[in-house]
Amino acid sequence: MKLGKNKWTGAEWYLTSWRSADDPSPGAYRRALDTSGLPELVVWEGNVRTYRTGPWNGRWFSGVPEVSAYRNLIWYQVTTSPAEVSYGYTSNPGAALTRVVLTDAGVAKRLVWDAGARTWQTFFQGPRDVCDAYGKCGAFGLCDAGAASTWFCTCLTGFSPASPPAWSLRDTSGGCKRNVKLDCANNGSGTTTTTDGFLLVRGVKLPDTHNATVDMSITVEDCAARCLANCSCLAYAAADIRGGDVRSGCVMWTDDIVDLRYVDKGQDLYLRLARSELPAAAGPSPQRPFRTAPVVGASAAAVAVVLIVLSVVLVIRRRRRPIIPAAQSASPSVPSTELRRPPSVPSVDLSSLRRATNDFSADNVIGRGGFSTVFEGNLADGTKVAVKRLTQSYLTDGGGETFMREVEVMSELKHENLARLLAYCKDGNERILVYEYMENRSLNLCIFARDANQRAVLNWERRLEIIVGVARGVAYLHGLSKVVIHRDLKPSNVLLDGNWRAKIADFGTAKVFVDGQTNPTLVQTEGYRAPEYTARGPSLTLKCDVYSFGVVLIEIVSGQRNSSNQTLVSDARESWSQNKIKENLLDPAVGQPGPEILLRLERCVQVGLLCVQQSPADRPSMAEVVAMLTVNGTSSSQIRSHRSAAAAAAATPLATQDASSGAHGDSIYLT
Repeated sequence: MKLGKNKWTGAEWYLTSWRSADDPSPGAYRRALDTSGLPELVVWEGNVRTYRTGPWNGRWFSGVPEVSAYRNLIWYQVTTSPAEVSYGYTSNPGAALTRVVLTDAGVAKRLVWDAGARTWQTFFQGPRDVCDAYGKCGAFGLCDAGAASTWFCTCLTGFSPASPPAWSLRDTSGGCKRNVKLDCANNGSGTTTTTDGFLLVRGVKLPDTHNATVDMSITVEDCAARCLANCSCLAYAAADIRGGDVRSGCVMWTDDIVDLRYVDKGQDLYLRLARSELPAAAGPSPQRPFRTAPVVGASAAAVAVVLIVLSVVLVIRRRRRPIIPAAQSASPSVPSTELRRPPSVPSVDLSSLRRATNDFSADNVIGRGGFSTVFEGNLADGTKVAVKRLTQSYLTDGGGETFMREVEVMSELKHENLARLLAYCKDGNERILVYEYMENRSLNLCIFARDANQRAVLNWERRLEIIVGVARGVAYLHGLSKVVIHRDLKPSNVLLDGNWRAKIADFGTAKVFVDGQTNPTLVQTEGYRAPEYTARGPSLTLKCDVYSFGVVLIEIVSGQRNSSNQTLVSDARESWSQNKIKENLLDPAVGQPGPEILLRLERCVQVGLLCVQQSPADRPSMAEVVAMLTVNGTSSSQIRSHRSAAAAAAATPLATQDASSGAHGDSIYLT
């Protein structure tokens, strides 16, 4: 399939929706490649944009970087030549069948054929959430789909709502206005005088580029200088990220910044602001206004401009609107609790949390652990939250450092299958975390309940969705630039929201490690701990999380706990080798699954057994796990080879099985 435009003839290739699910005549929507700026896929309803993928950056469309995880199945390519600009894809040899459709509701979907279930599975769709609605937050607005409650929009730093009354009614389409006018003037001599600087906005889908200026021949440093020398330039970004840290190309915006949102693995946008809107260290000296000469090639004047521009670039964290009043002060009574970097979630005052929890009333307790008590809280606007209060004994025993690490790590994680940290409190001896409220509590309360009726609430469809959700959450952690290893993945650390969506929680002891490094402290719970994590001092790799996930998967399917001697895992291997998953392993409280659901459950067990293999090198990565759980064709060869491996493992004494592990030397965050 190819979408795009022939530059010579003007011919355009695009996808048109059906009028309805039963009427194949042309519908109201079309999906086309917008070539007016950087190439990007846009869904149109008539002449109105409804959704766009973000511009092509050489590797993926900036608003959908998750497609890069599936390059073993599909290869995406954008071609720019004198004759045409086009987008297409090819399926790799042996990959499952795939097709793209545009529904009558204007939703673009990539479907993949599941040969086992004999049905089409949705691989990707756009729009996928509220922030994908074109221009959701208006000009200079920023959308965060993972934000607390239903408040998704904020104004970029240096801007405020253009119409506060409209924003108070959740109408953000009017966007935001600049707080302080830019200080820039073009002199008659051809030079520009300015004291402006740039603010770095990380991890975003780049704004609409249909009115932007693109130059692929210059460096990002030259782009910064060119933007600062142009008083009309409002922001700039790299156009090509294929070089990794060495990025190239230039896209500059001289019009409103529209359709900006946070995305995982998003790009960097440099936003122009007046000097007074930047911290003192970021702006040029007020006594020495910044002057630029016209940028021509690599002249000495241009080099000087680049050096000064680099001095004004500010790297900051994402900022979002506080949901409760910010704390005025905090007494550092508990030692070793300073943040290594500012969190992107607000700190809140203790009095607000006391009011929210009825002064931490026992009637509000919804959970207890060895180191904390969790309270149900109700904010002034009616939002329910979970308030995790650490015990004093834990804090005095070094838990203060754990607290600040959890704040530091959780404030940077943005994924629908991770519990969302909303705020934190550090007041005197109090250390408190505020999380989004989970109506259905934790997974272990459902799958391990003694009451069969309570276990049956999680039917097979819900259990399958939870399995895939947990897999996607862990795959996200492992795919970050600073990889996060959870270290304690188990059902009690998987929460369930009102829609039974899985949310991984408990990120308490973050440290920076190198994959394969020996860690002197054992953290993982018995029954979920990978064999090499105890046998080697212990040795910790990404595959430790993979092992834990495999155990959790089998527990979800069976409704049984795994013991420290791996009884459940052994039973699963035996049931699989005897082809008796249905008879011997599935949770009887849920009832007999239909043929299609049974095939999916059997595949889950196969994947779980791949994850709990003794050798870390034999276990799949979490990205491969997600692919195997969602696309049948990708796992067929591994599943075939696993039948013999499972039989061999069942016959081999545990002590003699290989526990080797490989290290790839990546920087890793441990939790």
